Amino acid sequence: MKKFIPLILVLVLIAGMLVSTYNKVMVLDENVDQAWAQVENTLKRRADLIPNLVNTVKGYAGHEKDVLTEVTNARSSMNNASTPEEYAKANEEMNQALKSINVVVEAYPELKADTNFQNLQAELAGTENRIAVERKRYNETVGKYNRAVRRFPTSIMAGMMGFDKRQYFEISEAEAEVPTVNFE
Repeated sequence: MKKFIPLILVLVLIAGMLVSTYNKVMVLDENVDQAWAQVENTLKRRADLIPNLVNTVKGYAGHEKDVLTEVTNARSSMNNASTPEEYAKANEEMNQALKSINVVVEAYPELKADTNFQNLQAELAGTENRIAVERKRYNETVGKYNRAVRRFPTSIMAGMMGFDKRQYFEISEAEAEVPTVNFE
């Protein structure tokens, strides 16, 4: 019996290490899911503000139906997205649609002075900042998780338990371009 005590101790030690590693990766995985939920939450907030913005613009720019349709379609894409890639694509569509609204605003100076529009623009700007913060937090959390599941020996346990590398919420090349400002 005394011969088996060292073997039992080694097996208990290995089991303890496996459980500890599993728990660590599980917590990191949950952190990624939680961070993603916050990104979705802020994207939903923006999508909820869009109908109010569209309705305010409609009163001033009834014949700008293409712009309003583009915004509505972008909002629909945002609501139907489910993965970081789909959200990134929908986010790009939404940014393009919001740029189109800004063109309409330039065409209707009285719209810029409308209190409802100003309030919605301020809410939207605040929401855009929240999205940027939550996207940054999500990407940081994904980075921690990815480093953990790729680091040896955790990578062995993570691979056996089905923990794969997670994807970052990345912007497109078009969104990364610096806008041209022209005061002519």
